[in-house]
Parts: sequence; structure tokens; C-alpha cells
Amino acid sequence: MNSEDRGNNSNIELITGDYKQAIKKLAWPMMVSMFLVMAYNLADSIWVAGLGSDALAAIGFITPLFMILVGLGNGVGAGANSLIARYIGAKDKDGVNNAALHSLVLTLIISILGSVVMYIILPTLLEIMGAGSSTQLALDYGNIVFMFMIVFIYSNVGAAILRSEGDVTRAMYVMAITAILNIVLDPIFIYILGMGIAGAAWATVISATVSCAVLLYWMHVKKDTFIDLTLSNYHTSGYIYKNILTVAIPSTAENLIFSVLGICINYFLVIVSGNVAVATYTAGMRLIQLSMIPLVGFGTALLTVIGVSYGAHDFKRLNDSFYYTLKLGLLISTIMAVIFYIFAPQISIIFAYGSTASLAPRIASLIRLMIIFIYGVCLGMLGAMLFQGVGKGFTSLTLTFIRALLLEVVVAYILGIVFGMGEQGVYLGVVSGGLLGGIISFLYSRFYISRLEHNYTQSK
Repeated sequence: MNSEDRGNNSNIELITGDYKQAIKKLAWPMMVSMFLVMAYNLADSIWVAGLGSDALAAIGFITPLFMILVGLGNGVGAGANSLIARYIGAKDKDGVNNAALHSLVLTLIISILGSVVMYIILPTLLEIMGAGSSTQLALDYGNIVFMFMIVFIYSNVGAAILRSEGDVTRAMYVMAITAILNIVLDPIFIYILGMGIAGAAWATVISATVSCAVLLYWMHVKKDTFIDLTLSNYHTSGYIYKNILTVAIPSTAENLIFSVLGICINYFLVIVSGNVAVATYTAGMRLIQLSMIPLVGFGTALLTVIGVSYGAHDFKRLNDSFYYTLKLGLLISTIMAVIFYIFAPQISIIFAYGSTASLAPRIASLIRLMIIFIYGVCLGMLGAMLFQGVGKGFTSLTLTFIRALLLEVVVAYILGIVFGMGEQGVYLGVVSGGLLGGIISFLYSRFYISRLEHNYTQSK
């Protein structure tokens, strides 16, 4: 057996073995990856902040729209991850290969359609969102990144395929390449080459393109993955498309919901306080997202372990892995909340230079208020990953809809606008709605697992 075969086998043994070891070993590379992704998102915002509050607000207006399309890639990746993991649990190698190839076909279709549609409707969307003085800057940035959607979506789906077979280290390398290159290229394109906000967009596109080239080499040239992406392994299957899309469509819709949430919150903030509030919220949430990195890592690891356990009909392992991950998530949420509360003034300074220096106190205040939101994210995210892992994406979507739109948006509107609490009311609405939604997600997850174990025991 050569070293590549041993590596492939060890990855499969990891995700089918002890769930505690699997979750910890799968999670940390994802945490590193997410840290680097957040770092390059921060790099975009930090360097763009030097161009003024309108430029920073422009990033804030484009981000939720960009996340809709990236969410399509994440959705296909989550669907492929879930289905491939279930096939691995069921020891069906042909199904594994075919599912991965189907996800790549979907990637190509979504990328082409997404680029064309966004090019046509972006100006209208920005007008509806109330971008105002930031509109042209948002177009300068958005037209470039939307034109090259395929590099972002393929990177996400390719990395998800690697994670589904337990190859989290190389999935981490892909994201690391994108992040590090972007951090290096941002100041060069924005300031040295004098390209402004368009330079930030080109730096992001070039970085993602390089990571795509690396993925193409590993999976289609070197071919040293457990999953074999040889085209002869592709056999059109409505069943496979349905199973991928059963997770992908709800997962994508969840990202759409979060994008709508971002658009709504930005709109409320424009009404009560103007673009300065949007810039504050954009910067503050970028920082809060750093504290979510461990949760994303554990959640992604949980999805794979849940999928394998469900495919093997090992529901005790499924139950134990969920609660083990939940305990780790709550512990880390508490640690991150304490750190962000204590050091909020110091952390906020990274966005407070040049013409945006006046935002520092506002950002620090927002960070301290939003740390409670982290607990809602923990409960909501792990519940979503549970249902995606077992292929019940629409249940995950329903819970996300309740949390983000029925609770966060509605409460933010009531407190911020109806009750006249302004900017602080909008933030309080996001926090309280998110926490309540997370609790609802956890309670239903607990009910589902109990019912799953009971039904399986009764059928034996």
C-alpha cells in the first residue's frame, strides 16, 4: 500500500472511528481556515476603511449579496458533504464518486447563471437597499467579484468534497492560500497601484483563482484523493441530484435568509442613523464573526460525523457527537465573549484610523452588546448542522427562518423603529431575536434525536 492509499484510509478511519477524536481533528483545520478567511475579510475592510466611510459602507452593501451566491456554493458543498459522508457510512464507494461529480456539475451551472443575473440586476438592488452615496463604489467592487463567481463557488465545493472524506488539512490549505494571498495583494492593488475599492475586488478574485488551480491539480491531475473524480464514474442520477439539492437548496436559502437579514438591518440603520451606522455595523460584525470561528469549525466537523453515523444507522454515536460538540461550543463561546467584552476598545481600533477614527467608540459599544449573540449562533448553527448531516435541510431552513426573519428582523424593526430606540434598538433586536431562535433550534434538535433513537429501537 503506497503512502497516498494509507493517507486516504486514515482519513476514512478518522471519520468512522471515535467521534470525539473525529470532531476535534476535523474541527481545528476548519478553524484555522475560517480564521484566515475572516482575516482576509477584515483585511478588505481595514484597507478599504482608509478610503472613507462610504467605501466601507459599500463593502457592507455588497457583502450580503455576495454571500447569496457564495451561499449557493456552500449549499452544494454542504449537500455533497452530507451525501458523501452518508455513502461512506454505508460503504458505497460508487455512490461516493458519483455524488462528488454531481456536485461539480451543479457548481458549473450555478456559477454561470449567478454571474449573468447579478451583472444585470446589481444597480437596481443597490438602489432598493438605499446605498445612496456608496452606490458607485459598491458597483465598482461588486461587478468584479460577481463576474468571477465560479472561482469562489468551485473553491467552496472542492474544499467540501475534501472535508467529506476527512481530508481537512488540504481543505485548510486551499482556504489558507486564498486568505494569505488576499491579505498580501490588498494594499498593493488598493494603494500602490491606486485602484481603490476595485483593487480590493481584484485582489480577492486573483487569490481565489490560485486556490482553484491548486484544487484542480489535486483532484483532477494528481488524483490522490479517496474520491475518484474520473468522468467515467459519472452516471446521471436524479436520486443523487435530489439528495444533494435537498440539503443544498435549504442551505442556500439559509444563506439567502442571512443576506436578507443583513440587508434589512442595514436598511433599518440607514433610516435611524445613516451610512455611519452601516459602517459601524459592518465593522463590528466582522469582528464578532471572529468569535464564531470555533463554532464554524465544530459545526462543519459535526456535519461529517453526523452524516457517517446516520448512514451507518449508529444513532447513539449521532446523539453523543451532537451533545459533545454542543458542550465544546458553549465553552468556547463563553471564552470568546469574555475576551471580546474586555478588549472591545482595543479591538475596535483596527477599524479606527484616518477618516473613520470617529467610529471606534461606536464599534466598541456594538461589540460588547453583540457578544450575547454568540450563544444564539452556537445553538442555532449546531442544530442546522445536525439536520443537514441527516439530509433534512428543510428542517434546518425552517429553524433558520424563525431565528433570523421572524425573530431578529421583526424585533429589530419593532425596537429600533416602532419604539423609536434607534440604532441601539436595532442591535438589541438582533441580539434578543438571535438568542431566542437559537434556544428554539436546540430544543427541536433534542426532540428530533430522541425520536430518531426511539423509532430505530422500536423497528429492531
